[in-house]
Amino acid sequence: MSGAPTDRVCELLAQSLVAWRVAGTIERASDGVLLIGGNAKDIRIERAPHAMFRWTVTVDGRKRGAISLVAVLRQVREALDPGYAAVRVRIAAAALVPS
Repeated sequence: MSGAPTDRVCELLAQSLVAWRVAGTIERASDGVLLIGGNAKDIRIERAPHAMFRWTVTVDGRKRGAISLVAVLRQVREALDPGYAAVRVRIAAAALVPS
């Protein structure tokens, strides 16, 4: 993870913290890893080493995979915002009208 994509992700995270009204700091390490600190949490975001997940989010030593930036944002907010209630939506194929 290097260059412009990392800069954009870093800016997205910074603007997300502002929108969520959550205090935190974001910095980019020399190896391209993003480090977030806030609410007594240490968060590390990096590209995942395997194809199943695009990102790895580590919160206080606990690693979790994330398949998208949306999943990264959800994990970061869950870690930094104690009042955040995650709502997960499940979509299933079903008939519009029961038969």
